[in-house]
Amino acid sequence: MTREASMLPTEATLTASGIARLANVGRAAVSNWRRRYADFPTPVGGTPTSPSFDAGEVEHWLRRHGRLHQASTEQQAWRHIESYQPAAQISDVLSIAGAHLLVRADQTGAAGDSLPTPEQLVTHLRTLDPGLATLVDNVLPKQWTAQLTTLLRTVDQLSSEQNPEAAFEHLHSQYVTSAHSMSGLAGTPDSVAEVILTLAGSGTRTFDFTSGTGSILRMAADQALQSGTTTRCYAQEINPQYAVITLLRLWFVHLRARRAGHDTQPPVVHIGDSLLADALPDLRADVVVANFPFGVHDWGHDRLAYDPRWTYGLPPRTEPELAWVQHALAHLSPGGTAVVLMPPAAASRPAGRRVRAELIRHGVLRAVITLPAGLMPPTGIGLHVWVLTQPDPHQPPAGDLLMVDTTAAPTSRNLSDTVRTAWRAYLSDHYAELPGVHGAVPAIDMLDDQVDLTPQRYLPQANDLATNPAQTLARISDFDQLLDHMRHILPAVQQAQTTPLRAARQADIADLIRSGSITVQRAASRSRSSSATTSTAVLTAADILTGGPATGSAIRATTDDPGPQVRADDILVPVIGNKISARVATPDQVGAELGPGTQLIRIDTARFDPWFVAGVISRTDNLRVAGRAASTANGTLRIDIRRLAIPVLPLDQQQAYGQAFRQLAEFRTTLDRAAATGAALVREISDGLTAGELGLTHTGPARTEPRRADPRVRG
Repeated sequence: MTREASMLPTEATLTASGIARLANVGRAAVSNWRRRYADFPTPVGGTPTSPSFDAGEVEHWLRRHGRLHQASTEQQAWRHIESYQPAAQISDVLSIAGAHLLVRADQTGAAGDSLPTPEQLVTHLRTLDPGLATLVDNVLPKQWTAQLTTLLRTVDQLSSEQNPEAAFEHLHSQYVTSAHSMSGLAGTPDSVAEVILTLAGSGTRTFDFTSGTGSILRMAADQALQSGTTTRCYAQEINPQYAVITLLRLWFVHLRARRAGHDTQPPVVHIGDSLLADALPDLRADVVVANFPFGVHDWGHDRLAYDPRWTYGLPPRTEPELAWVQHALAHLSPGGTAVVLMPPAAASRPAGRRVRAELIRHGVLRAVITLPAGLMPPTGIGLHVWVLTQPDPHQPPAGDLLMVDTTAAPTSRNLSDTVRTAWRAYLSDHYAELPGVHGAVPAIDMLDDQVDLTPQRYLPQANDLATNPAQTLARISDFDQLLDHMRHILPAVQQAQTTPLRAARQADIADLIRSGSITVQRAASRSRSSSATTSTAVLTAADILTGGPATGSAIRATTDDPGPQVRADDILVPVIGNKISARVATPDQVGAELGPGTQLIRIDTARFDPWFVAGVISRTDNLRVAGRAASTANGTLRIDIRRLAIPVLPLDQQQAYGQAFRQLAEFRTTLDRAAATGAALVREISDGLTAGELGLTHTGPARTEPRRADPRVRG
């Protein structure tokens, strides 16, 4: 494909978001083009609020105006899939691209420029796997459409730049992170799959009964091949589109195994509900892995009440995860290992305690591992991993279980390394626990009324987390000094009938901006170019409130102009909030670049005192004038400083008020620090008392002294 060739099929349509991606700009830029350019393509469909445009016309317009982003072949290939119409067939289109790439990978000679017809594609697939050929044939058209022709030619270009398998893996990675894949149900992130396989080990047969798009199985097959062996992969998946993608991904690895001289059997993938319609009832695998859906209460409790798989008790209706666990065990060969992802609630829900107890009594459950939160989008919680084995009936059951909390491990350690170290140590004859991270817990300790399998409940406290009495007493002394310092920060005030501020006239900030006495600046917008970029430290809204240095970071294209830089005496204000919090820039903040959600006010210091201006615009009632609804659901407002007015006073009076406002800002910062320090002290003292490391200095009630009047407050 030449650089001038069309990047999109002529019959495709694009929304404003699609045009923005094509030009590598924001949606606001597309709206501006529609208003400013009379020759911008007219909508061909959609709705008035979300119109769609002819893709060919849009591309021609962008190219004519020099706004067409020259995307890489990887980007073009995914864009063809993402913009495919109808959108409901995107999963099928990915399968068609994968089948085409698989045929290219199996061809021994040069592929040539011509595309195989759909019939030729199916014929070739049938020589590899008749079942795969049938599945692909169900989604193929009788002849290639313009959209598919453009896609397949781009995919051919991508496979020539990389290789067919790498090309399909790239398209798959884009798919599982898109909105079309139902997110976490489609693919398991590599970091999680690696942990699962680290615990499961390897074997001649590997089974995943809710395979999604085959992420865990593909990694298992690839790892086996890299170690010089092979494993035959078996899968069942209820989603037909995911099942086809799984089979294609496994076949790519299988082709590599055959080329390496391994005599191995092809992968097996079935479509159907694993619990209600087990397609492989006689399969006994050495390794069983699964990332199954959670919380599906209509899993077949009534229909499966007498199912032979419930060796350890009928799972309650509200415990589908325990049904999946026993399904995994039913397919496990003696001595094999099953590793499954579990929701953390399954470790402690009362309804499942009887089944959990049976798993422990029979030595089936060997380990529970807590994963860090956020590894499995869109789920934000930290999931658990259960390791189960099919015990040898001639050997006594294991006497203890391994509990691992990876969230307590050093951040410098890789997740899979942490798990691997704990698991190997547990299996060895010389196990040594790592306090707070992993430990072996006697099974009898878990068989109480709750049968709670949450690792944090059993792991001993790490030594470095224990209360240090000397440090606690030193912090109490520091806290006393902090409180004493706070008593002297507040400005001296008194009740007054008239003050300069009450009688002062007001000047609109908008007028002061027009006169040049004041300027208001915000963070610069970033381009979405994929050219060279650089990372820069930027000031955040939180930095403004704490007075600390810039802690944020922003990626900026090298062609972008730098954003406004903070100068001495600049007044910094968060753009979004439920109050106006203006602060004068601290020495640590001078020179920093404004980040998103921040703005600065730059004043003429010959006419205005910065702390005076910061104080008067922070008045509580000003939020009513300057605030307008933001596009958030938490009730915060967008602060527009230009709507406000400030009192006009002589500079010396401004400076007197400015000193008071500065003291108040310092008091607020110190108060926040005191609150955080006090809360930590409460915890430390409470822990020290209960642990017996701190003692009371007296047994009576605490003594109090009479309150002394504050000389700074005058009536």
